[in-house]
Amino acid sequence: MKERVQTDSAPKAIGPYSQAIKANGFVFASGQIPLDPQTMEIVEGGIREQTERVMTNLSAVLRAAGTSLDSVVKTTVFLSDLSDFVEMNETYGKFFGEVPPARATVEVSRLPRNVKVEIEVIALAE
Repeated sequence: MKERVQTDSAPKAIGPYSQAIKANGFVFASGQIPLDPQTMEIVEGGIREQTERVMTNLSAVLRAAGTSLDSVVKTTVFLSDLSDFVEMNETYGKFFGEVPPARATVEVSRLPRNVKVEIEVIALAE
């Protein structure tokens, strides 16, 4: 059985997908881009600001699912420019404790709304 996760504290889905799905003891959070959930506009600034907004959005989705970033076991980071890796990594790292999740980071040719970063996560359901 799967359960849809929905919160107004993160951007609304802009297509036929859920913010997250809870199933079999896990939470599968869809990729988040740096949209302000109130305005649905891209946050101003560079990769640091965009990464911070993405992680804040993911945190809100996980909270709505009854879990948190501390329970994340795997992330996938999509960057439109791999030269942003160091700055993204520094910002991203502030959101995880002593046991950060497994991660893949890939450069892609383009992301929705031409943002610099999109991140998806898999977490343990608490």
